[in-house]
Amino acid sequence: MQKLLIFSAAFFIFTMAASAQSTQKFFTRDGKVKFDATAANSPEKIDALSNSATAVLDAATGNFQWAVLIKGFQFEKSLMQEHFNENYLESSKYPKATFIGKITNLGEVNLSKDGVYNAIVSGQMTLHGVTKDITTNGALTVNGSNLKVNAGFGLYLADYNVEIPSLVSDKIAKEAKILVDAALVPKQ
Repeated sequence: MQKLLIFSAAFFIFTMAASAQSTQKFFTRDGKVKFDATAANSPEKIDALSNSATAVLDAATGNFQWAVLIKGFQFEKSLMQEHFNENYLESSKYPKATFIGKITNLGEVNLSKDGVYNAIVSGQMTLHGVTKDITTNGALTVNGSNLKVNAGFGLYLADYNVEIPSLVSDKIAKEAKILVDAALVPKQ
């Protein structure tokens, strides 16, 4: 009888641990990514927003993955959007941008306690067929079982083989500003 009780307790603990591990991943399909390449000499804003970025965070390991469809970026002016997709980022050839990385200071982020934590993320960004290492800081807000991610960083367009014609080179920033804002929920 005692062996049965010990076995039952062990099974219960194992089941609870397995259940807890299954909620260790957080996910979104509607993350916001803003792209801004407005130069000081630009006569108009050169920025766009995507509301359909996907992201997965494995809370146990800190592994973080993002993907955003290039055609998902919406510009205020349709002609800018057309040039962005056809001439600069060639979205037919390179349909998405991805980031695969890790929260490197996961020990300083308490995902079980509400609060705002500084997260340092390092990994590889792939854009326009080119993959580069990047590291950036962001804010990770824990609110109950939900997470909010905010980060901003710069990408030099030339690093990703994005060619800017000389005719407009003074109107488009050499470094695009990227802002990320997403609410992640436990993945079921």
